[in-house]
Amino acid sequence: MHGQDDRRPDPERLLRQLDQGPRPRGRLRVYFGASAGVGKTYAMLAAAQARHRQGGGVLVGVVETHGRKETEALLDGLDVLPLETVEYRGHALREFDLDGALARAPALVLVDELAHSNAPGSRHAKRWQDVQELAEAGIDVWTTLNVQHLDKLNEAVGSITGVRVWETVPDAVFDAADEVILVDLPADELLRRLKQGKVYLPEQARQAAGNFFRKGNLIALRELALRRTADHVDDAVQAYRLDREIDSVWRTREAVAACIAADDNPEYVVRGAHRLAQQLDAELHVVTVDPVRASARVPSGHAALQAAMALAESLGARTETLPGGDMTGAVARYARRHNVTKIVLGRHRRRRLPTFGGLLAAALAPGWMLHRHSFADLLAAACPGADVIRMGAPPHPAAPAPGGTPLTLGRRAQSGAEPEGGRGNAAGYLWALAYCAVAAGISALLLPLLRPANIVMLFLLAVVAVALRHGRGPAALASLVSVGLFDYFFVQPYESFAVSDIQYLLTFIVLLGVGLLIGQLTAGLRLQAQFSIRRAAQAQGLYEFARELSSALQAEQIVDSARGFVQATFGARCAVYLLDNDDRLALATPTDSLPGAASAPGTAGGTPGGPAPGAGGSPGILPLDTAVAQWVLDHGKPAGAGTTTLSDRPLRYLPLRAPMRTRGVLAVEPRPPGPGGDALSQRQQLEACATLIAIGLERLHYVEVAQRALVHMESERLRNALLAAMSHDLRTPLTGLVGMTETLLRRPGRLDGEVLETIGAMRDQARRMHALVANLLDMARLQSLDTPLRMQWQSIEELVGAALAAMREPLRGHRVTVGKLSALPLVECDGVLIERVLCNLLENAAKYTPPGSHIHVDAEAGDGELRVTVADDGPGVPPGAETRIFEKFTRGERESATPGVGLGLAVCRAIVDAHRGRIRVEPAGPPPARGARFVFTLPLGAPPAVQPEPT
Repeated sequence: MHGQDDRRPDPERLLRQLDQGPRPRGRLRVYFGASAGVGKTYAMLAAAQARHRQGGGVLVGVVETHGRKETEALLDGLDVLPLETVEYRGHALREFDLDGALARAPALVLVDELAHSNAPGSRHAKRWQDVQELAEAGIDVWTTLNVQHLDKLNEAVGSITGVRVWETVPDAVFDAADEVILVDLPADELLRRLKQGKVYLPEQARQAAGNFFRKGNLIALRELALRRTADHVDDAVQAYRLDREIDSVWRTREAVAACIAADDNPEYVVRGAHRLAQQLDAELHVVTVDPVRASARVPSGHAALQAAMALAESLGARTETLPGGDMTGAVARYARRHNVTKIVLGRHRRRRLPTFGGLLAAALAPGWMLHRHSFADLLAAACPGADVIRMGAPPHPAAPAPGGTPLTLGRRAQSGAEPEGGRGNAAGYLWALAYCAVAAGISALLLPLLRPANIVMLFLLAVVAVALRHGRGPAALASLVSVGLFDYFFVQPYESFAVSDIQYLLTFIVLLGVGLLIGQLTAGLRLQAQFSIRRAAQAQGLYEFARELSSALQAEQIVDSARGFVQATFGARCAVYLLDNDDRLALATPTDSLPGAASAPGTAGGTPGGPAPGAGGSPGILPLDTAVAQWVLDHGKPAGAGTTTLSDRPLRYLPLRAPMRTRGVLAVEPRPPGPGGDALSQRQQLEACATLIAIGLERLHYVEVAQRALVHMESERLRNALLAAMSHDLRTPLTGLVGMTETLLRRPGRLDGEVLETIGAMRDQARRMHALVANLLDMARLQSLDTPLRMQWQSIEELVGAALAAMREPLRGHRVTVGKLSALPLVECDGVLIERVLCNLLENAAKYTPPGSHIHVDAEAGDGELRVTVADDGPGVPPGAETRIFEKFTRGERESATPGVGLGLAVCRAIVDAHRGRIRVEPAGPPPARGARFVFTLPLGAPPAVQPEPT
């Protein structure tokens, strides 16, 4: 049953191969795991050692061992590329040397942690971009990746674990990998490794076990990793089948396809296939064949087919209408192309008495030997690798949908033209008789000159003309009438249906058969041509609409273009709801409805609170319903006329879904399909129109966002310059004022008590103003990228001591404790700025906690960073403000009682970010614990060796 066309190479695949060109591309291997500690880096290095022993060239570009001795041992004997030093704000950062790897051009490079963010100043912002450049240069790359770093799974992992990872890798990079090796470890085994200190240091391991590394989290992450790996393997199988042009179905993964027809109770078949797909956890496809013969297109059957396709889309199935008259070949090709393992068919509803036209069309259709009761057998023979399943008969016959089908835009399921052979095509049969009469008249005039065998050609010409102009039914009638006229007028004995020569019986049979066949083929080509023209016109219309939207600079222009397109394509009026600055739905005003503009015919006027739903409106006003539009916006689903939701409304409402979010709602007036059209195609084109409108609105939105960001950057730079200038001029007189007040306070004998108290208040206010000015200067200096940091190796114990000494007065009424800091390693930082961070955190804790509260300062080292904690037992941070409090000029809730302008924590974040660290606030512990814990981190490096003091 396979045609010769099935063996031809895929033209699109050949074009892709030509586009790739002869240049070799390096292979990418990803060692994929559920979480840290499963052994990805260890497995990668072990495989590299095996390849090195076999004589393959291996270069270690960058590998993070995290201090694990067994992992570091696998680096012995391998060529390690020195890291590159990147200068950032006076700080030397160590990163992967991409240019060095390209210069060496090894056969294989190991690049650990694919999701890593490179230091500012590097060629690429992300390490996966470095890997892509290496692969494009023809170098094989091995790398590692955790499931939480995949872009599409990042949010799901965050909701499971409560921890969001900001370093992500696009799924396209993962999907493009040539090999994905899953490094799997059971949750209990990973927890055991965590307790043994093989994943993190002991203190860090205890914190991880109570947060991220819970058994339930690890099981869920393991399932995500297994599923994502299975998806990648399935894609690789499909790519291999396409590359090798494999026709047979491989049962590697279940896929269910429901093949529906108008007279098979299609909705029942779709629901049954959906249940089967759910049981098998398989992808669902729903296909229908659009045959060339139009005689099977009756309104009720076509409406049921459209309703079934809409039901399939609502169930999440992949739907497609397969063109052509060879139903078996079309379905078999689809099954082989999509590796479908199970094909579900319905049961044909038998008619009591088949009509002559139905028998004639069935006999003359392409593949006429394919009768309905044998379709399953022939499909099984054409696609032997798939299971063909016949659905049982439905318990009750499907009732016709009252008022039409949910797929049409109008309230009634109307087709623009009557089906062939119906009342609307009665003129075609009359024309068929007329054509035959003309052919008989011309033949009578030419009878003395032509033999009867040549006269047959004139009747065949009449049959072709009828089929070309009026379709199959009139062509069949013309064939029968032509045989009768030829026998009656041109075969002896004349004017009688008797036949004197038995050979003329063969002529009659051939004339009838050839006439019917030519009529069938001609009408089929006519329908195909009409279908192609209609599809080309739809595509051209959408192209012109998209091009018009691409040049729109305002939302009003998009609204005008949408109204014009809907009016020209569907002959319907429409209105567009857009989101305002407060994300509230508002009716968009077209440009021709603005003051001073003339209202064009078909304007979608009216107001959001227009006529009641269902009420008719005047020709210039649409009966809009804002409540329905709001429901569509909230749920992202269509509603109104022709849908299953609020179907009694007079308009159809479509969500304007863009890639990022829903941008508004399109309200369309119902209109029946035009001649030759169908409601399914009309609905698909309208949805495509809504998608283009949404993309155009989203493009404008991000253009506005970019413009606002540019203005904000410029204003921020101007404000920083003004703050720096003002702060510098204020600092000197404030320093002098503090010095003069302190001088007066040292001479108490010459001043009375009230004056001394006033001078002390002046000194405190001057100090507070001096601290504010210092914060302003620090903020302005940090946000100007041309100011380097003074990086030196510092002891965190000394920095904490200096901060406590500076904050002696604010902390006088609080109990302050400090952890053991003497054993911590040195950290490379700007000592003055880090001391400012500690001072601001201590001052913040003193301001927002009552007198007598406990403040604890501690620090610990682990996982390549130093974590410093300032904790208190005060009221804590209000829920939802954990991130907002680090913004500039943001203060606590008790603003009237607490002095300050909200710059201290913003300065802290700017300083920590400049050191490539992180700062956050978290609760002191689970309830009923009170207070807040401010934690900031600083990267640890390799401190210089300390020389012993001479004795």
